[in-house]
Amino acid sequence: MNNRTNTTMAKAGQDAQGSNRVRALEGGKYLTFLMANEKYGLEILKVREIIGMMDITAVPTIPAYVRGVINLRGKVIPVIDLRLKFGMEAKEDGQRTCIIVVNLTRTLQDLTMGIIVDEVADVINIGQSQMEPPPSFGVNIRTDFILGMGKVDHRVMTLLDIDRVLSGEEMAILDKAAQTKE
Repeated sequence: MNNRTNTTMAKAGQDAQGSNRVRALEGGKYLTFLMANEKYGLEILKVREIIGMMDITAVPTIPAYVRGVINLRGKVIPVIDLRLKFGMEAKEDGQRTCIIVVNLTRTLQDLTMGIIVDEVADVINIGQSQMEPPPSFGVNIRTDFILGMGKVDHRVMTLLDIDRVLSGEEMAILDKAAQTKE
């Protein structure tokens, strides 16, 4: 790879805050799920487990996309509604609505978090040749949470970098909410 290619990759990885995130697109296994009839994927190694919907305890004064916290085998973990985080229309929980429990490693300490999705699809293998860098939408559109675009079965799916879906400030809010309810 020459310097010009490195520069292009760096620019594609810049987020709205101007950080210079360059991550090589590597193939691997991805858990796919649906939201608003669109397919998304996240690295299977980030997934701790998939659970059905359960009672969620609301926490006051937190953003609307944070549903609250759950008690998962004695550990209190925050749960976000990924639809609301992504600015989609709210949807009533259905039979297939579930919580994907993920481990985030972006913070000083690991954070376990639940993400509510419409439906889990499957685990697929996406090769490096099936991946493209995230598109550029301009400097005011945050795309740092998009790992890349997967091209599978003549469709394109958004591959999420789950460690970056929430900003550092948002992660601090979640961490505090979980500690408040312990």
